[in-house]
Amino acid sequence: MYLKKISLFNYKNFSEANFDFDNKINCFVGKNGIGKTNVLDAIYHLSYGKSYFNPLAVQNIKHGEDFFVIDAEFEKNERNEQILCSLKKGQKKILKRNGKAYEKFSDHIGFIPLVIISPADRDLIVEGSETRRKFMDSVISQLDSHYLQQLIQYQKVMSQRNALLKYFALNHVFENDTLSIYNEQLNSFGNYIFEKRKEFIDQFIPIFNTHHQAITGSQETVQLVYESHLFEKDLLTLLQENINKDRALHYTSVGIHKDDLSFEIDGHPIKKFGSQGQQKSFLIALKLAQFEFLKKQSGVKPILLFDDIFDKLDESRVSKIIEMVNSDTFGQLFISDTHPERTETIVKSTHQTYKIFNL
Repeated sequence: MYLKKISLFNYKNFSEANFDFDNKINCFVGKNGIGKTNVLDAIYHLSYGKSYFNPLAVQNIKHGEDFFVIDAEFEKNERNEQILCSLKKGQKKILKRNGKAYEKFSDHIGFIPLVIISPADRDLIVEGSETRRKFMDSVISQLDSHYLQQLIQYQKVMSQRNALLKYFALNHVFENDTLSIYNEQLNSFGNYIFEKRKEFIDQFIPIFNTHHQAITGSQETVQLVYESHLFEKDLLTLLQENINKDRALHYTSVGIHKDDLSFEIDGHPIKKFGSQGQQKSFLIALKLAQFEFLKKQSGVKPILLFDDIFDKLDESRVSKIIEMVNSDTFGQLFISDTHPERTETIVKSTHQTYKIFNL
């Protein structure tokens, strides 16, 4: 599978831009602020139906314009697939495949498998547990549409339960029978999600460790630890035990929406005890593991986006990544970099076909 061409209209800093791509390596080079990352984000947008960098969809429209359009042609399983994403101010975003609009964006997730590696990934280390949960969920959801639907249902029921808790507090009432209905539903969805996350982590950790050892030369010991209330008790019991706390807080305080993925180096949080280089190696290993996991499970090589990752990586770690490109581990690769000479040197050493776009 690969991206053949893309057209951007009023997307971020682009009024109009068209690119025809090599099926192996494509590089965007130029100064900061010129739009290199925006092209990568447009490609990401077509896979996930949203921006990787800006959660407010309307802010992806070029300043002073009313809409944006991203139109692209992929080749998958020897078939051309046209994917179009558009947004007009005041209207719902539209995502189409071969001219037909999706009713639910979730139906598209996984059709264009894609992994991005970016400096923004540092949020996975420095931000709260929600960011790491979203990482887990996005990987599983690209392969398992039922998981994604269960997750959507869980969030919907939890919102309803939270609204009910607020209603109880405002009106000084309490209806245990009504709350029990939501508890049963949360328990059903939550236990399924918990089991799928456990299964994913068990498969993912060995892949992650292999990539981390390859990048660092096995010089560091790192751990991924899945943390969940459900390791202690089933969700129904937890909800019943915490009802007084939930009534006081007006929201659901226990459940899979509180799960976390702990990142550790030598048994300590990498956020506090890892250097910048160690954190970057950890994140690159995490994303390369995501790539390999998706490839193994789907049988398709995901598109891989390298956004400005060569800064802060020493030469040996860069060379390890290039070895992987040479081994034909990857399919189509997109790279952004501020140093044209460095980029050209790196891609030439891969002995693969490539295109360089000077922006």
